[in-house]
Formats: sequence, C-alpha cells, structure tokens
Amino acid sequence: MDTAEISKARLVSKSHDVESSWDDEFKKLVQSFPKERSWAGSNLYFYQGFWCPSLALKAFISFQKHFQAFNSDVIVATFPKCGTTWLKALTFSTLYRNQFPWDENPLLTFGPHQLVRFFEYDLYLDNPFPDLRNVCAYQPRLFSTHAPYATLPTSIKDSGCKIVYICRNPMDMFISLWLFAAKLRDKNRESLSLDEAFDKFYHGISAHGPFFDHVLGYWKASQENPNKILFLNFEDLKEDMDSHLKNLAMFLGVPFTDDEEKQGVVEKIAKICSFENLKEMEVNKKGVHTSGVPHTHFFRKGEVGDWSNYLTPFMIECLEKLIQEKLNGSGLTFKLSSKTSNNIASP
Repeated sequence: MDTAEISKARLVSKSHDVESSWDDEFKKLVQSFPKERSWAGSNLYFYQGFWCPSLALKAFISFQKHFQAFNSDVIVATFPKCGTTWLKALTFSTLYRNQFPWDENPLLTFGPHQLVRFFEYDLYLDNPFPDLRNVCAYQPRLFSTHAPYATLPTSIKDSGCKIVYICRNPMDMFISLWLFAAKLRDKNRESLSLDEAFDKFYHGISAHGPFFDHVLGYWKASQENPNKILFLNFEDLKEDMDSHLKNLAMFLGVPFTDDEEKQGVVEKIAKICSFENLKEMEVNKKGVHTSGVPHTHFFRKGEVGDWSNYLTPFMIECLEKLIQEKLNGSGLTFKLSSKTSNNIASP
C-alpha cells in the first residue's frame, strides 16, 4: 500500500472514529439532522442550511459557539475546490511579507494549509476549546473556513475582522470536487460516477453545500459591507493576478508601496504563489493534513474550462439553466472558459 492509500485509509478511519466518539447527547442531537452519503462515502449532516461532513460537524459547532474574533483577524473563506490552497498562499504572503526575509518565505518549508489553518478541519477538530494564543506565528491572526456566511460565529460577523472569499465557476468546481472525492473514497467502495455526483450537486448535496447558497451568501454580504468582505473570482485571478494582489493588499490594510512595486514584490508573490509553483514544491508533495488528506490531493490542474473535458451536453445545459436561475438578479457572473468570453450572468 503506497503513501496515498495509507493516508486515504487513515481518513476513512478518522471519519468513522469521529462518529463513534460522539457522546450520547451529541448523537441524540445529530439524529434530528437530515443525513446523506457524501461523495467520498462518509456521512453528511444537514445543519443550519448546509451539508456538513461528519468529520467536521462537532468541530464546526464548537467553533461556531466558542470562537472569539479579534478586530484584527483575517479569515480566508471558501467553498471546497474553489482555490482555497491558492488563496491561502496569496493571503499569507501578502499579509506577512514584511515579517520575514523574502528568501525565507515559510511557504518554502510549510504547505499553505499548515500556515493558514482551518477552524473546522484542524483547530477545533480534536479540541472544542483550542488555545489560539500562539497558533499563528505572525500577527494579525489568519485563519480559514469552509463555513457558509450565515453560519459564521457572531463574533466574526459583528467584529471588525476581515474576510477574503474566493468563488469559482460551478462547472470547474464540480469536476474538481468529484475527482477530489474519488481520491478520498474508501478503496472498498466504488467511486461515485459522474452521473451520480452530478445529481447530488444539482440538488445541492455536497460538503458545505448547497454551492449557490454558499457563494451568494458571501456575495450579498460583500455587497452590503465591502470593507469587511473582499469577494474574489478564481477566473479573474488567473487572468490578472497583479491587479488583484494589489486590491488584496489594500483590503488587508497593507498596501504595496511604490518602492515595493518598483522592486517587483507583487510579481514575486504572484510567482511563488502560482498554482504551478506550489504544486512542484517538495513540501507539498509529501505529508498529510490534520484531517487525513494527503497534501498532494490539494493540487490537480487549477485550470479554467477543464469541465469541457468531462461534462456531457445534457449536464452543461442543466447547469447553465441552474446558474441562470440561482444568480437571477444577484449581479454575480461566472466566467466558464479562459478561451472565450463564455460568461453566465444574472439577467
């Protein structure tokens, strides 16, 4: 059994062990939640309007109840497979760029998920009251979550902390999530077919889904409070990294100086944090995340338009209609291809 298979076995075991470890009171609470099988084979529980993986459910509730945000905190928020790993690297390198020598960027020795830790898949996973005083090596504190906006702790929504969110067109996200789930699935179970995964996604059943509720929750909040929530688009970042990095730095309160721009700091961050560069770093080719996922699984292609190699004409038609229906009147648009101006926008 190779390293990936060992890690996968650990992940399956961890998901099972988590439910077995729930006390009677929590098990009784969970019995009232609707339940579905996840794409990877473990359980999803419908909690406060979204499907939470069993592995993260108790941790998420602890985070939701107990986390106390500082006004200076920065939260990276994403739906799975929308550029989470990439955004963590970009935010970390931009926010802390003056706190370490450039040739000693911690990204060279630690993966993005080790540097920007998840609340529900890391910090609260094995401890309902983690000590967060020294969890971040640099200041201000930087964390991440897959939680929908509506379910965030009150302290995050009511404080002055900032949220950086990235969305991705649902067709590429869907394919990336399907392939990711296949890697995590127990080897004794058949991988979910594309048709089965599509049916689940179409009906909103996926980890941290429904997808459109998640995206629109942060989109609407960013429209109402743009100083608190920066809403980024995966496809736009791929197209023009430099200008969006400048916007990110400005939003975080650490704008690039004229000298930094002349010295090419923006370009250096874009280069070291590029998907291709991160994927080839030795540190990201080994090891396992706290949740049990091998670090290599977080990197596939990072392309725009790869969905066209997988989706059937019927699926494309259904998704195009669904996108138009869900985005109707929101002002949000998705760019579906890097080769054409193939956009789907709300009417």
